Amino acid sequence: MTNLKKMLAGALCLCMAGSMLTACGDSSDSDSSGKKADAGTNDGADENNGGADLSGKDSTKVYNIYCWNDEFKQRFEKYYEPVKDTALWDGVEVNWVINTNEGNVYQTKLDEALSTQVDDDMKIDMFLVEADYALKYCNSDASMSIADVGLTDDDTAQMYQYTKDVMTAADGSVKGVSWQATPGLFLYNATYARDVLGTDDPAEVQEYVKDWDAFKATAQKMKDAGVYMVAGFDDAYRLFSNNVSSPWVDADGKITVDPQIKAWVDMTKEYTDAGFNNKASLWDDNWKAGQKIDGKVFGYFFSTWGIPFTLLPNTLDKSVDDGGAEEVGNGGYGEWRACPGPQAYFWGGTWLCGCATSDNIEITKDIMLKMTCDKDVAKAITEGEQDYTNNKAAIQELIDGGYSNPFLGGQNHLALLTEAADKIDLNNKLSAYDQGCNEKFQAAMKDYFLGNTASYEEALEAFKTEVTTLYGNLTMD
Repeated sequence: MTNLKKMLAGALCLCMAGSMLTACGDSSDSDSSGKKADAGTNDGADENNGGADLSGKDSTKVYNIYCWNDEFKQRFEKYYEPVKDTALWDGVEVNWVINTNEGNVYQTKLDEALSTQVDDDMKIDMFLVEADYALKYCNSDASMSIADVGLTDDDTAQMYQYTKDVMTAADGSVKGVSWQATPGLFLYNATYARDVLGTDDPAEVQEYVKDWDAFKATAQKMKDAGVYMVAGFDDAYRLFSNNVSSPWVDADGKITVDPQIKAWVDMTKEYTDAGFNNKASLWDDNWKAGQKIDGKVFGYFFSTWGIPFTLLPNTLDKSVDDGGAEEVGNGGYGEWRACPGPQAYFWGGTWLCGCATSDNIEITKDIMLKMTCDKDVAKAITEGEQDYTNNKAAIQELIDGGYSNPFLGGQNHLALLTEAADKIDLNNKLSAYDQGCNEKFQAAMKDYFLGNTASYEEALEAFKTEVTTLYGNLTMD
């Protein structure tokens, strides 16, 4: 492990903020879980990012990885490449096939490729999935259990249980692993906190947002000061959708709107009518503009990826370079803080799945062990990228070592994330149709929030039409 630390040292020499922006890619679009979605893609078409001519090669000499953005590709090249077993990789080339998540393109392309696996250069070895559709692939013969890949219980002992639950198939086998956990916090503008609440201290601000009653009272204070509490309609959605009592779709294929989802609708309609939000939609220009230090939005709910992928680049007038915070444009760097917020939730995450027909399974095992089970690699990724890595021992060492986040004014937010991660419970809350249900429901409710639809019932009927068209095998009363 000492050698591993030495080999990773070079990867950690960049400024934290600079490396975060490198990890973001160039796309402004986002996937269903929230993170940047399309960096490196070509309008939904397959793209060979390896750059090599693979024609005529047999499947043992090409390692194909299917994904929807270049996040894992960048992690792989920066943290796995320096320590990979060259004997395993002798003569083998890695090939990245990246398709956009938008419009279900990634799943469609992946399903097509999985259904036609043959012993040629494009045979899939590893593919990535998100929580919103993980069960679809967990319960498919296309994915291997991690036990069959070669991972043991000891290997995954430091992972958060919910990250295993996401990838647990009906037979109890775990079908994938992740290098990250994605608990969420409330990220708030410290300037507005001082101006309106008289403090930017996270523990004190938490009292103003500790539950939904306190959150609403604070929203009124912010409105009176000319500041929106949140940017728009979708900001709090995951706090409700991750705390449902039952999944979107039951075992009989029936869609049900959980009371927590209805509670989000009621609260968002109230906030919109009261002027507590700026009527922004997730990822639009209005939503991004609120993240400027003078953007007139108090806070955003974000998972762990929210800072490096979204909040930091949207906060700044120009990119952070190796000069650090002194080189930043408008003073927003260091003017954000984090607190737990009204309730625990998670948002997003990416899991690695071994393809059952791969003939490079030893390589898959090596990638999984180093990228998701190795404590030193996990620490390096957290320090270098601000990912909250899926290794409790690594995170605790960073906390005990006095970790601080300069974007958050030196705050050690890892301790808050640890508390949030321990509260995540996914028991009976996921279905294979979550991506489509979430997206169609949020879209249908937007017209209701804006007053374009007369009632919730009318918006619900629009959702029913859209979602049963998307999933012809499902029903809804």
